[in-house]
Amino acid sequence: MTVTIRRPSGTRPRRPVWEEPPTPVGQGFKALLLTLLVLGVLFPLWVVLVTSLSSRQTIADAGGLVVVPKGIDTSAYQTILAGGAVTRALWISTLVTVCGTAIALTVTVLAAYGLSRPGSLGHRWLLAYFLIPFLLYPPLVPRYLVVTGLGLKDTIWALVLPPAISVFNLVVVRGFVQGIPQELLDSARIDGASDFRTLGRIVLPLSRAVIAVVGLFYAVSYWNVWFDALLFIDRNDMYPIQRVLQSYLLAGQAPHTSGGTTGVTMPPTEAIKMAVVVLTVAPIVAVYPFIQRHFIKGVLIGAVKG
Repeated sequence: MTVTIRRPSGTRPRRPVWEEPPTPVGQGFKALLLTLLVLGVLFPLWVVLVTSLSSRQTIADAGGLVVVPKGIDTSAYQTILAGGAVTRALWISTLVTVCGTAIALTVTVLAAYGLSRPGSLGHRWLLAYFLIPFLLYPPLVPRYLVVTGLGLKDTIWALVLPPAISVFNLVVVRGFVQGIPQELLDSARIDGASDFRTLGRIVLPLSRAVIAVVGLFYAVSYWNVWFDALLFIDRNDMYPIQRVLQSYLLAGQAPHTSGGTTGVTMPPTEAIKMAVVVLTVAPIVAVYPFIQRHFIKGVLIGAVKG
């Protein structure tokens, strides 16, 4: 007979005997510290948003960045969206992020599953080969020659394929897959399931947390691609949003249009710069809350069991 002891509803679990109850001073200090940390994160975002929605006179009165809003002025957003350069750059960044994340996740999951199987052919040598970039990062000149030699320059594939796999993400996913009970995989093999069927029916459903985290890593990396765009993209109509952001922040100038005409020089106002920053950060900020609940779980499990 099994005896189940239930705690009365509404009661909190007791603290361990070795843990002292918190004092009012300690609780107040923790609350103050957390409040300061939250304000330290939110204050710059607030300043960027308010400045982007401020008029020229408000920015002049504030001496640059605006903290206290005085009305809403959307002229900065209308200006940067009117020429089409930012809209086109947002579309290219979205395309690069979606295609790159899908390809990177596919390659990472397949490689992690293969390298996690002890009996796979040459998995130790292949794992050592993948770990080499941790110690020796590929030089810039050979990388540039490979991309240009393959004819990928001035295409979105120059931004998608070179960073298609991250060794760190591969190690995290491999560690997670290694933690799946071997009995589950053996039972699938006994039932006649192939490796791809085992991967799709058992491994992937159990790995949703770590895949969501790794997908977020890849998506943020592809969305923030700037250095590769600086190296491999010379056409103004192929600029991603980060490259356009650089043009606004440094030169206050919109990129040339696809027809080859000279871009219109924009006034270097803080409102226009902050508006581009808002448009750049907003998509990632909007996606992150849906993945945040998997973030800690996926990273810790993959790292601890690796």
